[in-house]
Parts: sequence; structure tokens; C-alpha cells
Amino acid sequence: MNRKRIAAVLSVCFLLLAGTPVSAEDPEISAYAAVVYDPSTESVLYEKNSGEVLPMASTTKIMTALLAFESGRAEEPVEITEEMVAVEGSSMGLMPGDVLTLGNLASGMMLASGNDGANAIAVFLGGDAEGFAAQMNARAAEIGMTQTRFVTPSGLDAEGHGSTALDMARLAAAAMENPMFRETVGQSALSVSFLSPEKSVRYENHNRLLQLYEGCIGVKTGFTKKAGRCLVSAAERDGTMLICVTLNAPDDWNDHAALLDHGFAQFSERTLPIEAGARFLPVAGGKSDLVLCRAEVLPRAVLPETAEVSVRAVMPRFVYAPVNAGDIVGALVYTVNDTIVAEVPLIAGAYVPAADDPRNAFEKWLDRVFG
Repeated sequence: MNRKRIAAVLSVCFLLLAGTPVSAEDPEISAYAAVVYDPSTESVLYEKNSGEVLPMASTTKIMTALLAFESGRAEEPVEITEEMVAVEGSSMGLMPGDVLTLGNLASGMMLASGNDGANAIAVFLGGDAEGFAAQMNARAAEIGMTQTRFVTPSGLDAEGHGSTALDMARLAAAAMENPMFRETVGQSALSVSFLSPEKSVRYENHNRLLQLYEGCIGVKTGFTKKAGRCLVSAAERDGTMLICVTLNAPDDWNDHAALLDHGFAQFSERTLPIEAGARFLPVAGGKSDLVLCRAEVLPRAVLPETAEVSVRAVMPRFVYAPVNAGDIVGALVYTVNDTIVAEVPLIAGAYVPAADDPRNAFEKWLDRVFG
């Protein structure tokens, strides 16, 4: 998950480390377009035609489910109508008159890839497909999906409906931050409860990568004749999550295994320099006007080899005396693409006592009384 912080008062920014070339050769893959994305640093670890707008089939449902889970209405009942199920293609078996919660509807839709479920969510939240598409596109803009336009909630081919591998990676990264979404897409199978008629329906997840790739935790498959096989996956290893996207990939399972391995191989633990850490901080009312501050702990972070790390010192303009040696007076903040990857305190290196007060007792009394 990304943490961003605005430097409080004093911020000294400069490039610390230059990226080093990746030694491993890029894997050969079947996909027309692909990307491996590190959401923690917003770094692209591999790309192939990742900025080209293409149809993305049912991976569209990532956005549909995310809006359902983010709506705050997950526990509300949804009564299925004929309009909701009047859609072609894959289905979760909904019938007019069925009632289930919006959250269960979204979960079942994701596992079964049900176009009826996607259409039901669109009608419930947006009034119709057009109104829901407006919500989808507004959320896409917030995520930073600059090359994406949603037209259908299910991913059925439609004029103008398309995205890029990189935009879909950004969407998956945002969706995986939602606990309900993340829990749903990590399930190999799920039993969904209906309120009316009272029943439980078991849905199998179409995402075989959950079984095929160790550490896979989601997210969604897709296919239409126009789009070909599409797959968005997420995997974790040693505390790092990567997102992989392939569009029009005949051999997508093997593509993702090779691409994720390639991405994880680029990570290593790095010690970040602190040469810039020593600096003087003004002291008000002290026997010394300045105190030397330095970082005493070597910062470390697990990062891709290509990550360019910047550092800034976050400190107040001054501190009041007395200052004790060892007081924390600021921090060195290390970032990659504005995302904090490490933070170490800046410590006062000496004791600065308060300056002697030159006022006599009467002057001190006057100051207390009249301010």
C-alpha cells in the first residue's frame, strides 16, 4: 500500500541512487501487451506494449466489483430484475426475483465472471449501464488510469471500451487495497448466500493461477474473441506484492509465471546512504545557536534494482533550548516515486542548555504580569 507525506517545513530533495540495469534477460511471452508493476513504489519492472489501448474483456469486472465494495452498500439487498439479467455471455445463474446482498453479488460475479452479476451491479448502483460507466470512468481518473474508457460493466466488447496493461495494473493495485475485494479474489471457490430464495451457491474461481503459481493472491481472468485471453494477477513473495497484466495472451498462465518470477528476481535488500544526514539545526534561547543532528541508523529497504531513491530531510525551522543529546529532532525520508520506502530519525548530537536569563527578578515579574 502507498504512504505519501508532505514535508513539514524544511525539505531538502536530491537524487541519491541511480538505478542499475537489470541483469536478467526479459522472458519470452505470448502476450501482445504485458506489464509487471510494483505498486509499493509505482515502478514498472517489465513492459511490452503496455501503453497501447486494447480491449480487456472481463478484467473490466475488477472495476465493477471495486465500486460495489467501495459503495458502502455491501450489506444492502439487491432484487434481481429482468433488465439486470438481459445480457449475453458468462453467467452466475441469476434469475428475476432473486435477492442477495450487493457484496455477495460482487463476490459471486468475480468468481463466476458473471455478466449478469456485472449488469445487476451496474443497474443497482448507476441506474443503467451508461450511468454506471460514468462512475467507472470517474474512479478510473482518480486511480490514474489515463488511457482507459469504460463502456460496459462486464467487459463485453463495445465501441470505445478499452484500457492498457499499465492502467489495468494500476486498477488492480487500487482494488487489492480494499479488504473485501482482496479476500474475494484470493478464494479458489466461494459459497454465496442468497436471501431469497434462501440458498447457497458455490462458485469456482476461473483464475487457475491461484493453484498454479505459489504466492498468487488474485485477481481476474477475461476473454472475448476481440480481446483474446486477458489476465490480471497479483502475487506476494517475502512481503512484496507484484501485479502482472497480460492482454491478448494465448499462453497467459505460463506468461504470468515467467513474468512474476522475472519481477521478483529484481528485488534485493539495499542499504541506503546517509552521507547527507548530518546538518545543523538552529536553537532558540540556547547557549549555542546551533546543534548538530545526524542519522545514527543505516536505513534498509527491499527494492527493485531499477528503483531511483531520493531523500529529504524533514526538520523544523528551529527548536527551543534546552536540547538534550539524543533528542529526535527530525527525520530522513527516503522515497521512490513519492512513495516512502524508508525513514530514519535525525538525532541531536549534543546537549544545548538554555541561555542564562539576563533579567532581574523585578523584570521577570513584570513580564509575567503584563506579558
